[in-house]
Amino acid sequence: MKYLIASDIHGSAYYCRLLKERFEEEQAQKLILLGDLLYHGARNPLPRDYSTLGCAEILNSMKEEILCIKGNCDSQVDTLVLEFPVEANFALLPVGTRTAVLAHGHLLPAVLKKGDLLINGHFHVPACEERENYTYLNCGSVSIPKENSPHSYLVLEDGLFTWKDLTSGKPFKTFKA
Repeated sequence: MKYLIASDIHGSAYYCRLLKERFEEEQAQKLILLGDLLYHGARNPLPRDYSTLGCAEILNSMKEEILCIKGNCDSQVDTLVLEFPVEANFALLPVGTRTAVLAHGHLLPAVLKKGDLLINGHFHVPACEERENYTYLNCGSVSIPKENSPHSYLVLEDGLFTWKDLTSGKPFKTFKA
């Protein structure tokens, strides 16, 4: 199965539309969203074409393909406009012989075990690094990248993680689990 993994849309209808285009181009079966879908948060600037309802409309059009994790800027009121579950704090996904723990990143899931993959957003910077007991992967941010990183997303297919630039669709990093 092919997954497109993204985080931190923060209400940008412009980048949400672009994410939907990339999802269709990638021909992924599932879109995994790692939180911070509709609101920009108090510490972030307003992203391009800020429209919480516009983002909700775009995402609702893909509701059957979405698996969503709750971010620190997501709230229960989002369930009033989103037509898919948005309140899970983490999820587990088998990746070969390993387990990927999907989280937003503001809370470290207690379920991490030696050899696991932790996949999150929250920090808005793409990353892939070996930690003491697990491998840390960050998909970056769809709309508000930080530290001069690109607007980005992550593709997982057959155990291969590929980070891609959202604006061009071009890969810039890979990791084989």
